[in-house]
Amino acid sequence: MADLLNIGLSGLAANKTSLSVTGHNIVNVNTPGFSRQESVQTTRAPQFSGVGYVGSGTTLNDVRRIYNDFLTTQVRSSTALNSDTQAYLSQINQLDSLLAGSTTGVNPGLQRLFSSLQTAAEDPANIPARQLSLSEAEGLAKRFNTIYDRLAEQNTFINKQLSAVTDQVNQLATSIAGYNDAIAIASANGSMPNDLLDAREEAVRKLSEFIGVSVVPQDDNSYNLFIGSGQPLVVGSRAAQLAVTPGQSDPLRSEIQFISGNSQQNVTSLVTGGEMGGLLRYRQDVLDTAMNSVGRLALSVSDQVNRQLGQGLDLNGEFGNELFRPINDPLLLAQRSLARVGNSDPSANLSVSITDTTQLSTSDYEVQFTSATEYVVRRSSDGTLFPASPATFDVTTVPAPEVDGFSIGVASGTFAAGDRFLVMPTRNAGRDVRADMKNPEELAFAAPLKAETSPANIGTGKITQPTLATEIDIYDTTAQTNLETSLRNAPPLRIVMGAAGGATQSYDVLDINGNVLDSGSIVPGQDNALTITVPANPPNVPSTFDYQVTLSGRPSEGDNFSVSFNTNGVSDNRNALKLVDLQKQSVIGINPAAPTTTGSSFSDAYGDLVERVGTLTSQARVDGEATSAILKQATDNRDSVSGVNLDEEAAKLIQFEQYYQASAQIIQVARNLFDTLINTF
Repeated sequence: MADLLNIGLSGLAANKTSLSVTGHNIVNVNTPGFSRQESVQTTRAPQFSGVGYVGSGTTLNDVRRIYNDFLTTQVRSSTALNSDTQAYLSQINQLDSLLAGSTTGVNPGLQRLFSSLQTAAEDPANIPARQLSLSEAEGLAKRFNTIYDRLAEQNTFINKQLSAVTDQVNQLATSIAGYNDAIAIASANGSMPNDLLDAREEAVRKLSEFIGVSVVPQDDNSYNLFIGSGQPLVVGSRAAQLAVTPGQSDPLRSEIQFISGNSQQNVTSLVTGGEMGGLLRYRQDVLDTAMNSVGRLALSVSDQVNRQLGQGLDLNGEFGNELFRPINDPLLLAQRSLARVGNSDPSANLSVSITDTTQLSTSDYEVQFTSATEYVVRRSSDGTLFPASPATFDVTTVPAPEVDGFSIGVASGTFAAGDRFLVMPTRNAGRDVRADMKNPEELAFAAPLKAETSPANIGTGKITQPTLATEIDIYDTTAQTNLETSLRNAPPLRIVMGAAGGATQSYDVLDINGNVLDSGSIVPGQDNALTITVPANPPNVPSTFDYQVTLSGRPSEGDNFSVSFNTNGVSDNRNALKLVDLQKQSVIGINPAAPTTTGSSFSDAYGDLVERVGTLTSQARVDGEATSAILKQATDNRDSVSGVNLDEEAAKLIQFEQYYQASAQIIQVARNLFDTLINTF
């Protein structure tokens, strides 16, 4: 009787535990990361009797966690990849809408400006048409300002989000370290703490949403977690920390520091995966380039328009002023350079001047001093070194050497070997662009020289209006003043035709006193391009300059043409037409080695940026859909093994209840038999 009773009791105990395990599964069906469990039963050791071995019941061997390491690892890696893609996509979607928008993009503003200039060129003395051009220039400048502000806001958001994500990473790392300690202690007793294992696995999965991690299981069932290129975030029961600090090169761009004990390491460029990896990837690959591209375009538009206006005359007969803020405004030069934290002289900084907007790139640069005066420049985008090693630049050289359309000088302080500076020629130009001209009369639409045909000419010869071949340098005050003075004061020159000889006809260039300055010949009946040099004659004509005209038709001997300063040229629109032509000229991204085959117009350069961002956005959307599908599939695969199926658990609940009742019936039978035996005696 005792044997039968013990068998029944073992069944009750085993099935009671099985019912508890099943109930535990059911109530945790919605618990994140929970893995279903099952009880594992085995038979007790049988007892030998005269007729053989007789069973002695059952015993509960283990409560097993249904878990597949491979599927869980897939979920973890898919989570990190999807979070990275979604963080990247959320930012680039905003940028794509900003750049391509009709109310925020630059291209509509460019088109409106040049359309207004075309209208004004058709009637150069029309003040309302000129005022419209000024208004459109101001609108274009504000578009640049708006785009810069939005990009700067994105940078600020990324900095704040990095701080928030870092806090989450630190909390989860500390939590995982605590789980490791508890699991190691519990595992030492020989049984697996299933719920602790699930809680730790869920914490690791949540951590993967914020940063990509590598998981290495240990013999004591703890996890070691690594980030970046192998930095140990969690080792056993010890957790390192991440910190967000202002960048050493650029305080406005936060950096990620890995802190372990007393050591600190910058891991910004090493972090991948998770929301943090996606934000950093967007900032490096898209945001920085977009800010520099917009800034380069703003500099180019300002420079080209201001230069062209400087070649003409306004309604007052004065040489043109800048429409936009000068690109080398003294307030901007030092803002294009940032000293690295830890330099020998905290007050030292560089002065960066734009020398040629056509050669500007969209990269930042690092300047590193090799001595107190010598330095090298490294282009950040591709690592190109200027000058080629082992040569160096000297900061005392005048004029300063040029690199990709800019030059570097000293703004303040002293330097020492090892000092570093971040040079950003184009980064903030979108913020700094401004329409300064307020009076429409100051728009220089007229050309400075005019050609006239003598009314006494008897031939059919014609002369085009002269084009100034010597550019007025608006960035060199002395040269600008001298050339403007020369153009205004130079006496008229006459081109006097000689006798025809065979297929050609001679001509002389005479000054006001009848002196021959130059001679040549033309082919009658064809277009003949002539370059005329006006010699310097200080003090009234301090500079030599050249201009070009074209003679056509068949002039007669003695016919003459004169070229002089364009006094009262209020109806002249030649310089205005050149302003309009800037819209389609290749003036951005010109390679000095191949100037005729490289470069883009304003619209093309901006279109390239919009197209690049649009392509990246489209790719990110596809990647987002793909990673979401991969994550869902990995999660479904994991849940198909470890997830709780309520139908299955309900069936088990009925099954174990019946087992329990049957075991109780065994005990009842043993009791009845025992009572019968007692009553018999």
